[in-house]
Amino acid sequence: MSGRARLALCAWVATMLAACALLPLVEDVSWLLQVAFLLGVQTVVGAGARRVPLAWPLTVAAQLLVTLVLMTLVFVREQAFFGLIPGPDAFQQFGTLLQTGADDVGRYAIPAPLSDGIRLMLVGGVLLIGLMVDTLAVTFRAAAPAGLPLLALYSVAAGLADGGGAWVWFLLAAAGYLMLLLAEGRDRLSQWGRVFGGAPRSPGEQSSGGAIAPVRTGRRIGAVALGVALVVPLALPSLDGGLLDATGTGVGPGSGGGGTISAVNPLVSLRDSLNVDEDRQVMSVRNSTEDTQDLYLRIVSLDSFDGTAWKPSQRQIKDVPDTFPTPLGLSADVRRTEITTTISAADWYAQDWLPMPYPATGVKIDGSWRFEPVGRTLVGDHGQNTRGVRYTVTSLDVQPTAEQLAEAPEPDPALVREFTQVPESLPAIVARTAREVTAGSTNAYEQAVKLQDYFSVSGGFRYDTQVQVGSGSNAIARFLRDKEGFCVHFSFAMASMARTLGIPARVAVGFAPGTPEPDGTVSVGLRDAHAWPELYFEGVGWTRFEPTPTRGSVPEYTQSQAPGSTIPDPELPSQNASVAPSDSASANETCTAAQRRLDGGCASESAEVALSQGDDSGWWSAALGWTLGALALVGLLLLPMLWRLRIRAVRLGAHGRSEADAAVHALSAWQELTDTAWDFGISPEESQTPRKAAARIVRLGELDPPAAEAVHRVADAVEQVLYAPSPRPTAGLAEDVRRVTEALRTTVSRGTRLRAMFAPRSTVRVVWALSAHLTALSERASAARPNLRKPWGQHS
Repeated sequence: MSGRARLALCAWVATMLAACALLPLVEDVSWLLQVAFLLGVQTVVGAGARRVPLAWPLTVAAQLLVTLVLMTLVFVREQAFFGLIPGPDAFQQFGTLLQTGADDVGRYAIPAPLSDGIRLMLVGGVLLIGLMVDTLAVTFRAAAPAGLPLLALYSVAAGLADGGGAWVWFLLAAAGYLMLLLAEGRDRLSQWGRVFGGAPRSPGEQSSGGAIAPVRTGRRIGAVALGVALVVPLALPSLDGGLLDATGTGVGPGSGGGGTISAVNPLVSLRDSLNVDEDRQVMSVRNSTEDTQDLYLRIVSLDSFDGTAWKPSQRQIKDVPDTFPTPLGLSADVRRTEITTTISAADWYAQDWLPMPYPATGVKIDGSWRFEPVGRTLVGDHGQNTRGVRYTVTSLDVQPTAEQLAEAPEPDPALVREFTQVPESLPAIVARTAREVTAGSTNAYEQAVKLQDYFSVSGGFRYDTQVQVGSGSNAIARFLRDKEGFCVHFSFAMASMARTLGIPARVAVGFAPGTPEPDGTVSVGLRDAHAWPELYFEGVGWTRFEPTPTRGSVPEYTQSQAPGSTIPDPELPSQNASVAPSDSASANETCTAAQRRLDGGCASESAEVALSQGDDSGWWSAALGWTLGALALVGLLLLPMLWRLRIRAVRLGAHGRSEADAAVHALSAWQELTDTAWDFGISPEESQTPRKAAARIVRLGELDPPAAEAVHRVADAVEQVLYAPSPRPTAGLAEDVRRVTEALRTTVSRGTRLRAMFAPRSTVRVVWALSAHLTALSERASAARPNLRKPWGQHS
């Protein structure tokens, strides 16, 4: 391989490694394979043009032309002449796709769905960066400055990703850049400044500073690189939006199929809604029951607390099912009444999340909406919002008794781990106050009621919407000290204190019951904007509490039933409990994995594939050729499936039982488990610990308790072999992985199952391994021929 060809290959690999930093931004990684092929064609065209040789402007022009034709073929072939030649319609479609992609980037949380617009931005951006790297590193033979476009590519990912790019992506990008430098050779180091530092010195020219020139040039490159790293993320579109924005401009990021939700701290915008001079009507609500005191309209739940703000965790988004899955944790013996609510939103109120009573069991609404199953919320898709919409929601009025809450069994450990997390930065006064307030309690329900009464009755707190919301980990401590604030302070503080007591808790944001009107409707205004805590009790599910004084309504199952008592009498049922049997769709005592399906049921059967019959003409040789070709094609299509079967058999096969084999077996089982989850649509998070990764697989896969326990057993085995002084073998890991695989298979659609079997996502590891192998071969070939390198100015 010639010097320039080797450099071109390294430039391709470096660009692809840097492009991997964009993988966390979208949920589908198929675009990366598309980029690899198109970038390879672009690289081959450049190598051929240089070998002719063509002048560098013509080389770049040829690469641009071929890239444009390929992009036209892939994205806008229907608008192009002969599907290849772009015309005015094709360029107009390019503009439309780019605009759509920019809108999607601004609305979707990470990882976003791979829409056509986002795919165009990803593919086109990487191809442009690849052309710049190829031009600098190969055409101009200046590998060092080629790191600047690579850095820009990584900076895009770091600026868009939640919390910045993961260290693994930075290492990949850095490894690609270093490989590019090594390919250029040590004798090129003195020429680092040919782009930034002027013409290179002649071989005989001496410098008074010795190595000062390359050092000075390196500083210039470093300064420019640092500037790009700092400036590029600032220029990127924001993925966050306000929450309960009083101006009606739309709030929060949107979401899409398989995308996620995240939101910024809602404190300031919620306070602004409560302090408006004119209480504008947001919605008109008509309910099927006359009792509207508990008619809370819930927008979104905030279940992730980082010490600075509560916000929604990243969640998968699904198609809206005809009937929502059974509410998590709700058993059949808890009384409930199904109600119907018709809601009309104001023409000026543009909200990405759909306000609904909780827990909703179904919704009838026009437009493009998506369903987030954990929070049971609907999110607008492709610019959809609540402006002027009218919709009908069926929901459950859950009426637990104090006895049912007091005797609630322990919830699932995975749920407890997720919803009781508090940051280390949380001031100690929060947990200490929680213990003092709930002293003497015998169960979680008594603790919850005492917390509610502490804030709303006995603690001396005062409701005031003019209080500055504050920020940082000391905001809750300041609220506990000053004892004045509004609903956000009360709900955030109670949820945080409940978590320190081991009670799963989150915060709901939406609207408190509005004002009844003479025509039987309820008017909900901006000043009804509200936040309240939700605590989880097994058998009842997520349960509303109201710690904010003078706001909303205190749930009857938490009200005192006897004078001088702050705890309801467990022997007295809730007064508004229905005596009739439940007519809701939930009939089973527990929610099985099949009931928790998020796609609304099994996918429809695919149409049968009609096999054409060849005619019996005696041309047996042609028939044999077509048969062999078809078999070869089928074999090629089945290669990913066969590779996964082989890898799975090796990872879960027989293994030694000594301590020396414990680590290999546990890590192989964990690798197989995460790859299987990836095949079913749960992409791996390399930066997470095994324990967090296991909780994420359980949550996103909606696994039943036995499968969830199997996931955590494998994760525990991995942590044991990684951190224990003397790793011990763990029995049954292969069976645990098979149990999880079967559970994942039952919770996804038919299409996802077929893709996991015939086109598993984890086979992309083959491409990565091949890339690394080619790089290693190139480096060995370069090391074996150290004396065959050509002078600087000579073409290959």
